[in-house]
Amino acid sequence: MKLRSLVEPGDPERLATGFQFTEGPVWMPEGYLLFSDIPANRIYKWSEAGGIEVWREPTGQSNGLTLDRRNRLVACEHSNRRVSRIESDGTVVCLADRHEGGRLNSPNDVVVRSDGVIYFTDPPYGIEPEQKEQAFNGVYRITPGGEPEIVAEDFERPNGLAFSPDESVLYIDDSAHRHVRAFAVRPDGTLTKSRVLASMDHPQPGSPDGMKVDSKGHLYVAGATGVWVFEPDGTRLGVIVPPERPSNCAWGDEDRRTLYITAQASLYRIRVRVPGIPAGRVT
Repeated sequence: MKLRSLVEPGDPERLATGFQFTEGPVWMPEGYLLFSDIPANRIYKWSEAGGIEVWREPTGQSNGLTLDRRNRLVACEHSNRRVSRIESDGTVVCLADRHEGGRLNSPNDVVVRSDGVIYFTDPPYGIEPEQKEQAFNGVYRITPGGEPEIVAEDFERPNGLAFSPDESVLYIDDSAHRHVRAFAVRPDGTLTKSRVLASMDHPQPGSPDGMKVDSKGHLYVAGATGVWVFEPDGTRLGVIVPPERPSNCAWGDEDRRTLYITAQASLYRIRVRVPGIPAGRVT
């Protein structure tokens, strides 16, 4: 299989630019995209009809965004060092900001399983070394109403993460090692059988960052030169190359066949042939 069997012909289309550093795109069921501008401390909204507007400010310098099973926005906040949820009335609820008495590092990216369990990565990108209160850079899960529990602590810089379509595998990339790891997910939600699925080492700048999975299990991972696309077994199919180095991506539009890409100062999109798995699992 080649990349052209998954991605429509043409280059990524720039939808908006002029931001400081874009991240965390998520498609909302109402038909618009939200994404973070971390240094600007904003979440922006983009829609076909309305273009760009500020959706929320301040945001705790939000990074990764996703939806829970009630389509509430879940955000990783760098400066607040927490994972939060925005309720339907706009109230912000802290879901996790400490582990075993110490503050989290700076939660980076987040995904929600179909049973409502939240998994997030916690590298130290948003803090100074002297602010670090955790002995590791971990991956955590939060059960509904529960405290954060560590599920992996042997990463140097855990970053993007995504489930396989059947949720039997959790993919997590390590930006420092420039590779993607795959874990088997036990029935109780803990992780086992870690293996390196794919190397993303490259002479150009850029490490693996945000990732998404389509309905047939292909991985789309932001990294050096573009969005790298892999088979579920780790075979690389090719790279989608926008004009700027990407940070993350998300499926959008009603058919889930548009890949929205956050990249440095801009937002892009490109059409694909296989639908993605949307945040919130809306059907």
